[in-house]
Order: sequence, then structure tokens, then C-alpha cells
Amino acid sequence: MPRSEHGISRQQLSPSALKVMYRLNKQGFEAYLVGGGVRDLLLGQQPKDFDIVTNARPEQVKKLFHNCRLIGRRFRLAHIMFGREIIEVATMRGHHDDSKSNQVSKLDDAGMIVRDNVYGTIEEDAERRDFTINAIYYSIADYSLLDFANGIDAINNRRIEIIGDPVERYREDPVRMIRAVRFATKLDMTIEPRTADPIHDLAHLLGSIPAARLFDEICKLLLAGKAEENFQMLREFGLLEALFPDLVTFLDSDATEADEAFILAALRNTDERVNNDQSVTPAFIYAAMLWPLVEFNARELATESELGPSEAFQIAASEVLDRQQKRTAVPKRFSLVSRDIWSLQLRLPNRQGKRAEKLSTHPKIRAAFDFLLLRGEVYGGELKPLAEWWQQYLTSTGDKRASLIKEVAGSGSAGKRPGSRRRRRRTSPNKPKKDAES
Repeated sequence: MPRSEHGISRQQLSPSALKVMYRLNKQGFEAYLVGGGVRDLLLGQQPKDFDIVTNARPEQVKKLFHNCRLIGRRFRLAHIMFGREIIEVATMRGHHDDSKSNQVSKLDDAGMIVRDNVYGTIEEDAERRDFTINAIYYSIADYSLLDFANGIDAINNRRIEIIGDPVERYREDPVRMIRAVRFATKLDMTIEPRTADPIHDLAHLLGSIPAARLFDEICKLLLAGKAEENFQMLREFGLLEALFPDLVTFLDSDATEADEAFILAALRNTDERVNNDQSVTPAFIYAAMLWPLVEFNARELATESELGPSEAFQIAASEVLDRQQKRTAVPKRFSLVSRDIWSLQLRLPNRQGKRAEKLSTHPKIRAAFDFLLLRGEVYGGELKPLAEWWQQYLTSTGDKRASLIKEVAGSGSAGKRPGSRRRRRRTSPNKPKKDAES
């Protein structure tokens, strides 16, 4: 498709991406913008990333750019850094066959690609891409578009179509099933039947994907403004069970309507924050998704082991997080914040004396309050007035705070830490009481 027949202009491209493509082309290499950058421009959206493909090998790219570093073992990539902007350059991929050395390509027994440094032509590279909408190339040589898989037609008809045999492509990389869901919600498209049909039966293949990679995919799903839609679609296709197995078991057996409503409300709240350009964090979303499960397990543990509610809760929280780590490796900088949010839910009812003042200085008090507010909206009961009290306290100072503390003390609703017991001063039966006059 020549430049005169499409609407992509160089003015829409990153100057850094243009610089990389021009230099590669000037040195005699082919260079194309490909993937999400081209797709988004054709959809009238501004791309977040500009990925480039070339017939230059990674080592050749590195020689051309002093600001380049090579990354990846499964497939070598060149990252060219312009300040905070990173332009990713990949060498065109080829097909796997018996003539290729085992040193550059390898599939495991399930058909998943574990080494993929096989290089080829642009036609082969297009066949190796996942979905037709991502196999459109913008040439810097003549500004034309090269569409090898009817991707433009798929964009016009808003369809997610996988390239090649779906079962084989999902076995090569099971994460493609998650990507199909993410593209469908992100781009407001439908997954066509041939692409969708095998997903439910192959969802278990995600168990072979490293937990750290799955965490990255979860962040893309839940922190991009489409969390609620992605959650529902993942569940529909059986993918949620592969990502949050304990949560799905709980939702299918022991969860109340309020528990599921709480998770959906948290996802909806996250989407609203993203769409309003407010900050979001995996710590809050993980805390919200796993909270009903932690609470349920804590109650079960307290009943079965005769532990105090607080101790049972801490044990349940650790067990739930530890098991979840095996599926999606949550970095400590997030899991510790999730624990803080949970622990503060036990402390927020205790407002007497100077406790409220001390809690108000906790570094995670805002996140914990937002969490409490959400709980109050969904579960109601005593949580709602508690959240309203904290809202007043955190937005006031001085005398107003003092009056709020007096109000709590006067109503006798300051609350006790779960599992705590107030000690009573006892008089020894063998010790004589003092006379009132003495």
C-alpha cells in the first residue's frame, strides 16, 4: 500500500524511531516500523512504543549505535536508548526446521519455543508474528505499508485473528492467549472463533510460563484501564484459573455475592483512576483481589486451630501470598505494601487515645483508607460509618480531630484489636483488702 493510500505520516512517529530506521537504511539494511505502533496509528491512536524490525543482526545493530545494549536469551533484541525513551529493534525471525542449529533454536516437548534466535526474511518474520493486526510493516525506504496477513482488513472489521494454526501457535507461546484477551478489550475488538475456540482447553499451558513473566502480563491486563473487562474475559476463557488458581476455586465454591462484587468494584475503581490519569499500583489491585480469600481462610483457620483472629489473619495472609507467588511472582516492593494495606484494616477500628493520630502518620494510610472505603461501599455494616469517620479525621486537624476522638470514646465504639483481651486487675483471695479509711 503506497504512501498515497494510507494515513500514516512521519510526523506521527517518534523522532528517535525515525533516526534509528534512517541510519539502518543508510547502512544498507532494511528497516520497518512494525507491530503495535503501526496498528495503533491505523486505528487513529497514538502509540506508546515504536518497535522496529530489520535484517541486521543484533551485533550489527550494536555497532551502529553507541547507546545500544543487547538483551534477551530466548530471542536477542537490541534496545537503543534516547534518554528515557527506548526503541526496541528486532532482527527478522525465520522458521524453525531441522537444518537450524540447536544452539539458536529449540522447542520443548510441549512445542513451546525456549530458544528463538533464528533469523529470516520479512515474509518469514510476518508469518512468525502472533496476530494479523500486528503483521503490518511501515517501510522507511518509501513510506509504504506491507500487509502480509490481511491485517488491515482485520483492523477495519475489528477482529483479533491469530496467524497460522491456533493450537500450534498457542503451544509455541501460551502467553498469546492472554494477549488475545488484552488486545480484544484494549482495541474494542472481538476474538474470531478460530482464534478463540482452543483457548479454554489450552489454558493450562500457562503453568509452564515463568511466574515473573506472568506478573508482567497481569500488570498489562489490570493496570491499563480495562481491568474489569479483562478479569471477566479471562474467567470466561478459563485463563484466570491458570493465573489465580486459589482465587478461582474460592469464587466457585465459598465466595459470597459481596466478595465477588468487592473484587469487581476494586477493578472498576482502578479503571477509573487510570482513565483519570491518577496513579495505580499492582499492590492495591493484588490486595483487593485476594482480600476476600484471605478473610475466608483466616476465619476457617481461627475456627479449626483456636487461634486468635489477628494471628489467624496473619497466617492466612502469608499462605495466600506464598501460593500466589508461585503463579505470578509479585515483587516484594508490591507484596509488602499489600500486606500493609491488609494489616491496617485490622488496626483502623482502634481509634481511642492516640492510636488514630499514630495511624494517620503511617506511610500507607491513604491506600489503606481507600481500601476501607471500598469495603464499606460493598460490604456495608459497621465498615461504612468507620470509613466515614476516617474520612473526616484524615481531612481535618486540631480541635476537629480531638472532637472526633471524644465522639468515639463517648460512643464506646472505639473497637478492640481482633483477638485482643483486656486484662482485669484481680485481687488475690489470700490478700486482705485495705480499709477504705487507710
